Amino acid sequence: MSAVHVAGVSKIFNQGTPKQVDALVDVNLTVEAGDFVSLIGPSGCGKSTLLRLIANLLEPTTGSVTVNGKSSAQARLDQDYGMAFQQAGLFDWRTVAKNIELPLELKGWDKEKRRARALEMLELVKLPEFAELYPWQLSGGMQQRIAIARALAAHPQLLLMDEPFGALDEMTREYMQGELLRICRETKTTVVFVTHSIPEAVYLSNRVVVMSPRPGRITKLIDVDLGRDRSEDTRNADAFFHGITAVREALRGTHADHANEVRGVEDR
Repeated sequence: MSAVHVAGVSKIFNQGTPKQVDALVDVNLTVEAGDFVSLIGPSGCGKSTLLRLIANLLEPTTGSVTVNGKSSAQARLDQDYGMAFQQAGLFDWRTVAKNIELPLELKGWDKEKRRARALEMLELVKLPEFAELYPWQLSGGMQQRIAIARALAAHPQLLLMDEPFGALDEMTREYMQGELLRICRETKTTVVFVTHSIPEAVYLSNRVVVMSPRPGRITKLIDVDLGRDRSEDTRNADAFFHGITAVREALRGTHADHANEVRGVEDR
């Protein structure tokens, strides 16, 4: 059973009005359990829209989305996935531990079990000494680690991430990429990850999904074989640079195809 299955999905906003926006057209994608799949494409291509459709934060105009063999709506109700965004989204009035406990409170876990799980997650993200501090007392990178810990607290099989490292400086970003891979390896979590960064997509993923300018379509699936255990040495490997080149060329191809389509419309 696949972790995510997107079949013939299109998404139109403001359908039938002068403000209609065709965001996605005929998107088909399967993510297997244990995959780390990155979505990449130009701004406005529908990457985040696709992620939100998987999360059932939006409904498709046509097509279907299943998560762990069930409808995306049921998967959301069952809390089959966790989410992390570009902003950590932590509550400043709750301690770090209490922020991690929040999804467990919503699931009705008792106080002792919530606390134990929060401390376990803090060990996982290597921040156990910060349990009683508040988010505003932490750096941006530390806040994102807490956000990931919160997203994983309820044992989800799937993690959905929308540019979670986009606001971080380059050194912190690379460190967080390594931490994310370590955490996902230890928890055996499937990940769908939105990014604008080609090196980030290649470094993290076993498959990169390249999308076209709006209306968004999947134009190419690129397999990445950098091995299971990736490190700083991986960034200097020939396979890493080959992966970057493959993704860059695929993105250039989508831009060229889009430009030709636009010229064709203008010429008619």
